[in-house]
Amino acid sequence: MALNLNKDLKQYYSIAEVSEMFNLPASLLRYWEKEFPTIRPKKSGNNVRMYTKDDIEEIRLVNDLVKVRNMKLAAARELIQRNRQGAKNSSDLMARLTNVREQLVAIKKELDSIV
Repeated sequence: MALNLNKDLKQYYSIAEVSEMFNLPASLLRYWEKEFPTIRPKKSGNNVRMYTKDDIEEIRLVNDLVKVRNMKLAAARELIQRNRQGAKNSSDLMARLTNVREQLVAIKKELDSIV
């Protein structure tokens, strides 16, 4: 999930942008706000959600626990409350390993096309 370099300069992201980053429906992001108190985007006068990079990191953590590892919401919430740093480190490691796997698959395809 690489962010566009121009978007990295942004301070706030819309719910549509965050939804696209994680390939999740906006309704699920709104639901997770209710279930995980650590996800708290700012809201403008029109109640438009504005996510910071910290909010996005929280969503990345919840997404890893719930969607990737198939944890129940209550278990994910408890793990985050009990051992936030451990859960984050584990999530970061999984993201790096997934990235390495994607690179290896791409290299294998290139090698297969040579042979």
